Amino acid sequence: MEPPAVLIIDDDPSHLRIYGWIIQTGGFRSLQALVSRDHVDLPDEPVSLVLLDYHLNGRMSAVEVARIVKCRFPDAPIVVLSDALVLPEDIAPLVDGFVRKGDPARLVEMVSHALEGKG
Repeated sequence: MEPPAVLIIDDDPSHLRIYGWIIQTGGFRSLQALVSRDHVDLPDEPVSLVLLDYHLNGRMSAVEVARIVKCRFPDAPIVVLSDALVLPEDIAPLVDGFVRKGDPARLVEMVSHALEGKG
């Protein structure tokens, strides 16, 4: 049985690699989507959960990306990754969780918890 697919969305390729490695180490399959200036290239395959970086440096905001993700993967929980202390209010209605960057164990724990009972 294949492990759950976790889609990581960020505008920094090095962050995609780092978080991809963390997710894989946690026992999940990592898929990655790079946000360019005004586009995000989402995979065609189904995903179990989405990790979305909040601070994107382009025309697209995390709120816009979350809306696109909700349409494409309506059953996949979205967890925001951010340096902020709390979940930003503008994206809160669109997401299912929040985790601060810099704590890999907490990230894997959050993903595991969010996926409990799915699948």
